[in-house]
Amino acid sequence: MPKIEIYDPAMCCATGVCGPSVDPELTRVASAVYSLQQKGVQITRYNLGSEPEPFVTNQLVNDLLMEKGPDCLPVVLVDGKVRKVSDYPTNEEFAEWTGIKVEELISQKPKKNLNITLNSIN
Repeated sequence: MPKIEIYDPAMCCATGVCGPSVDPELTRVASAVYSLQQKGVQITRYNLGSEPEPFVTNQLVNDLLMEKGPDCLPVVLVDGKVRKVSDYPTNEEFAEWTGIKVEELISQKPKKNLNITLNSIN
C-alpha cells in the first residue's frame, strides 16, 4: 500500500463542517481519507494552521511553498513524490493510487431506516 500525505492550507478543521458554511469538497475528502484509513492505507493530513512543522521539514512541500506561496496548497504526496498541487485528489485518483475501488470510497446511505420514538416525560 502506498503512503499518502496531504498538506492542507490553514483551516480550522479538516472536515469542512465548521464555520458558517459546509465545504462539500472537504467533506468528501475527509470521508475518503477515513475510508482509506479503515482499509489500512497509510494516509495523513497536515494542517498548516495547527501543524506547521511538517511543511517546513518536508523539502518538497517547503520548496513549493517558497516558490508559489500558500496558493499551492493542498499538496498531495504519494510515496514521497508530488502527485497533486493546488487541488484535492478525486476519489478516482485515490482509487488509482491505492488499488481500492472507487465505490468503496463513496459514503453510502444506510440500507435500512432507523425509526426512533421519543416519549415525553411529564
